[in-house]
Amino acid sequence: MVLDELNTPIVLAPMAGGPSTPELAAAVSEAGGLGFLAAGYLTAADLADRIKRTRAITTASFGVNLFYPSAPTPADRFAAYVAELGRDFPVGEPRHDTDDWDAKLDLLTAEPVAVVSVTFGCPSADEIGRLHAAGSEVWVTVTSVAEARQAVDAGADALIAQGAEAGGHRGVFIDRAEDDAVDALGLLALVQLLTAAVDRPIIAAGGISTGAGLASVLAAGAAAAQIGTAFLRSPEAGTAALLRDAVASATPTQLTRAFTGRRARGVRNKFMTDHPDAPVAYPEIHYATGPLRAAARSEGNADAVNLWAGQAHSLAPELPAGELVRQLSAEAKTALEKALSRPIQGC
Repeated sequence: MVLDELNTPIVLAPMAGGPSTPELAAAVSEAGGLGFLAAGYLTAADLADRIKRTRAITTASFGVNLFYPSAPTPADRFAAYVAELGRDFPVGEPRHDTDDWDAKLDLLTAEPVAVVSVTFGCPSADEIGRLHAAGSEVWVTVTSVAEARQAVDAGADALIAQGAEAGGHRGVFIDRAEDDAVDALGLLALVQLLTAAVDRPIIAAGGISTGAGLASVLAAGAAAAQIGTAFLRSPEAGTAALLRDAVASATPTQLTRAFTGRRARGVRNKFMTDHPDAPVAYPEIHYATGPLRAAARSEGNADAVNLWAGQAHSLAPELPAGELVRQLSAEAKTALEKALSRPIQGC
């Protein structure tokens, strides 16, 4: 497996919408981890260009992340919310699309990469089979044991365990309003449950910003950690200035559907707190709020733009990506050695 070939158990989280760049993916891979490109919101042609650019700057393995398409949302579920936003902000036309899923699958079977990861759902066994036949491993993002079992049955090679601490969108297969009242599993609990329930390597994701955090999930049974927020301040990342500043702040995060219609974690701001009852309607709300988010970025208004980040965002350093990979790896080794050197009462 690709995981067995890594010099360090660090996987770059595929942060769609700007932070993901060929330079960031290449830097993580060159440092011994596994870089990832985010395909979300790109056309298949744009993705092909980014893959080409990444291959031009590294011969190391890297992966590509895809958004699994969701079903269309009836307009009556989000029309009132969009109308409400339109009274105060510029809004776009809500619409549904598949994020170019079929064309991206065609691209990745013709121009395979080491790993294709999927979030927001589980590909069919036939779709996973196509990627396997092209030579790619398939990793599926899961948030529960039930999702993990579905992914294993479909043929997934590894599971990305996304804890509640993770920044950005929740990777749940089915996003439901009634689940908002249910506590989502934290990362350590999820890793332990998955290692006990399924026979697949686990990549732990959510709130990991230090070597000690990396050590903790490895000790819990994960084969590697998927880290995103900690790289947002790296110079190779395409992170917007407003988000870089927010990540460096001590402002807490919050889960919201206000910006996209899908539950996601970001640094708390006024737009999130003003719209606590946004409907479940992804990607329709994502397209509706596109103009207001663009306007906020151009105006430097951090109160009206999504600031996706994990719960430990304030620990993210401002370091080159390769240096950060090496630092996290060294710190994790020290943390594990220190833990193992301590006598445990009764053992």
